[in-house]
Amino acid sequence: MCILKKIKMDSFEVNKIIAAVLVTVLLVFGIGKISDIIFHVEKPNVQGYKVEIKVNNSANQAKAEGQIDISALLALGDVDTGKKVYKKCAACHSIAQDGGNKIGPKLYNVVGRATGSISGYKYSKALASYGKEWTFEELNGFLIKPSSWIKGNKMGFAGLKKDEDRASVILYLNQNSDSPKALP
Repeated sequence: MCILKKIKMDSFEVNKIIAAVLVTVLLVFGIGKISDIIFHVEKPNVQGYKVEIKVNNSANQAKAEGQIDISALLALGDVDTGKKVYKKCAACHSIAQDGGNKIGPKLYNVVGRATGSISGYKYSKALASYGKEWTFEELNGFLIKPSSWIKGNKMGFAGLKKDEDRASVILYLNQNSDSPKALP
């Protein structure tokens, strides 16, 4: 009989332990649900935040400052390298004196020429109305990223990011002229 009594006690103790565990689980989930109701937070339609960073790239920076040490920049380049880098331009532009317009206008005599001035070529409105000359500084700014330098032009070229490449191409363009301009 003593063994039966001990077994009943053990089952009663086991029931108490199981009940305690169930009550704890229900209490934790219940508090979670109640706190969700009390502290209800509306979820946004768009997950995450849009962070806008204003990047002042070299073209915009040079344009904003209006100053660039063009003589130091041109000292970085050389005509032979410019001829090699110009191959990126040759698909759209002719550099020969008797060359015609291609997808883009011919670039012979471009240094010192007014923007949008080649007859027989249909320029974008932005480039035709730009009203400046292709100086060393203008060519440098334009070659960094054409779409940023003259907004709305139709030239799809990504630009030349390396200073040495831009300087070399500018020197090469200047050399391909009836009368090359004196370097600053």
